[in-house]
Amino acid sequence: MTTEFIWQLPTSGDGRYSQAQRSRRGERAAPGHIPFTEGVSDPRGDRFNYFDYLHQVARAADITGFDGVLVPHDLEGDESWIVAGYLARGTRHVRLIAGFDAAWGSAVYAAKNAVSLQRATNGRFGWQIVAGADEATRRRHADNVPQHDVLARIDEFVTVARGVQTSAPYDFNGRFFEVQGGGFRGPLGGNPLPPVYLGGTSEEALALSARQADVHVFDAASVGELHAPIARLRELAQGRSLAIGLRIDVLAREDAAEAEREAALYLAQSGQERAGFERRTLVGSYDEVEQRLAEYAEAGVTSFVLGATPHLEEAWRFGEYVLPRLRARLNQNRQAA
Repeated sequence: MTTEFIWQLPTSGDGRYSQAQRSRRGERAAPGHIPFTEGVSDPRGDRFNYFDYLHQVARAADITGFDGVLVPHDLEGDESWIVAGYLARGTRHVRLIAGFDAAWGSAVYAAKNAVSLQRATNGRFGWQIVAGADEATRRRHADNVPQHDVLARIDEFVTVARGVQTSAPYDFNGRFFEVQGGGFRGPLGGNPLPPVYLGGTSEEALALSARQADVHVFDAASVGELHAPIARLRELAQGRSLAIGLRIDVLAREDAAEAEREAALYLAQSGQERAGFERRTLVGSYDEVEQRLAEYAEAGVTSFVLGATPHLEEAWRFGEYVLPRLRARLNQNRQAA
């Protein structure tokens, strides 16, 4: 199985910390700023705005050889589906993975949107379906499904979305969705399904991915901590093809001392706790970060969702100095196996 590398985009502001003065990029990070001007329907006008910045980050990932970009679901950020559509015409190779909450609409309507994006991108669209926020926050967004039913709803959502894309007529009668005589025909029929990325570490989340996911993405953890949940996920999948993913940040530099200096400066300027930063972030030289990621690959990870701040410069840096060598190393290991 080949290994994919995905770069995560920011959707609610990006920061640049590793310098003498902290700065922010894009109007999404400027409180009170309204990008529209009188009589102008296009908010960009003649200015460089946040969508232009996201376009640059996606282009950097596209040019340096990443396999995809993730537009995460963010309650305070721009809508991931809109961002993915905006980036589609400016990229040629990367998969555009939109994160979203299955509560925010009909499974059939989501499937139709996915088909349209697949047709527009030549099959480069993907889904990361998230469980959403806590119950109180979800209620503020008109989602009244009890917390214990959230994963069951995702299960039905994926079943219905795939069903209407692959067969017609299609019928389904579940707890959350009902379709009678549905299914896509004409130009909407017969299109590639978007790969589904799911996550979580609970038994219910692992069981859901075993049934429905193409990729199960674990949050940052040590190699040792991943052994048990990966083994359990494979046990639940019962031979079904399922890729293992890892979401982790990276801070790679020419040598370890430079990487540590950058990390210390980032922590001082961002206010983040060192313990949490070290747990979620790989810090080291290019060789060290390559080695650590290769160890994750040996443990079974074949989908890496990476990120760093600032997103643009770090995408270029990792794509130029780490990614080619890491790919060559993993290919060599596969051939030797």
